[in-house]
Amino acid sequence: MLDFIKKQIKAHWDVVPYLFFGVLTTVVNYAVYLPCLNFLGFSAAVSNCIAWVAAVTFAFLTNKPFVFQSHDWSRKTVVPEFTKFIATRISSGVLETVILLIAVDTLGGNGNIWKLITQVMVIVVNYVGSKLLVFRKK
Repeated sequence: MLDFIKKQIKAHWDVVPYLFFGVLTTVVNYAVYLPCLNFLGFSAAVSNCIAWVAAVTFAFLTNKPFVFQSHDWSRKTVVPEFTKFIATRISSGVLETVILLIAVDTLGGNGNIWKLITQVMVIVVNYVGSKLLVFRKK
């Protein structure tokens, strides 16, 4: 059984740094979202957009070198990577914002709970997008 577990960890090791930096990105997202929603009085959708910018910036700067081992910071490499990264994040960000707009701003749900629910979905969508579209091995 222990050999099986070791084999699975080794086979899926690339997910570990993504989850680590994904947690940190989520912390950045929440660190911006919660004060905007709860203290500044912005709507859930507006708070999410502001938090999204901070989180996506942090995610790109950490995912590129530490998760996907892309160490070329030349303009020729960074511009296409960043463009694809932003495109995948926009799609998940729009989906998350629409859910928050409907569930919280329109239907009156709890913005803190709905943010947590949407984050699970966003993490999965962003990993798949980054792995398949942005930092894929050539």
